[in-house]
Amino acid sequence: MPTPFVLKLEYGAGLSDRDRQELEQAVRDVRQFKARHDLILEDDSPENVHVILEGFACRYKRLPDGGRQIMAYLIPGDCCDLHVSILNKIDHTIGTLTACKVAFLPHTIIEDLMSQSRTITRALWWATLVDAGTVREWLINMSRRPADKRLAHLLCELLMRLQAVGLATDNSFVLPLTQRQLADTLAMTGVHLNRIVRQLRVGGLIMLKGHTITIPDVERLKIFSDFNPNYLHLTQHHET
Repeated sequence: MPTPFVLKLEYGAGLSDRDRQELEQAVRDVRQFKARHDLILEDDSPENVHVILEGFACRYKRLPDGGRQIMAYLIPGDCCDLHVSILNKIDHTIGTLTACKVAFLPHTIIEDLMSQSRTITRALWWATLVDAGTVREWLINMSRRPADKRLAHLLCELLMRLQAVGLATDNSFVLPLTQRQLADTLAMTGVHLNRIVRQLRVGGLIMLKGHTITIPDVERLKIFSDFNPNYLHLTQHHET
């Protein structure tokens, strides 16, 4: 079965069999990390591109008061820092939220992949543009939506992103995060987050069993949260 990395990039370009083989070979240097491990620290100069193959990681900034704001989730298939070699230093920290399997790709491998295949180049740039679109949507979510819609919107996004790499059903997925991690993402206190989760459950918008989120009516949750998936660009390309 293809790795999540290849499954995701299929949405960005019509990959050939050779493209898929090259991408699979590129993610052979796989390392395991425990939860709460920083892969790259702010002001580091990364020597490798990191690809999440299992688990959840995130981009975050540490605030002067010791608090943390999570700015993006990195799930299986996601590149953490595809083009960061263009910059001298990274301006945020990338850390694991759960135990993770992470592939390390030297920047030279990325350059070789892009020089050898037009479709791989397109797919990798597609991934970068989707990351930028997701940042814009998170900005709107955090600044303009009330807390209940904010959480509902995030759950809709995760459902679609995990479906794209074969890690979600039509209406459920495993969200292996702590309440503190969710609170750091949504700019809420733990008490406020608990209240919002309870509100969505009582309203029949979500069901929660352990770490499994089930959405009884996906369209209803999308309408409730004003969710438009266009920023994820998950319409597959078939051209080669």
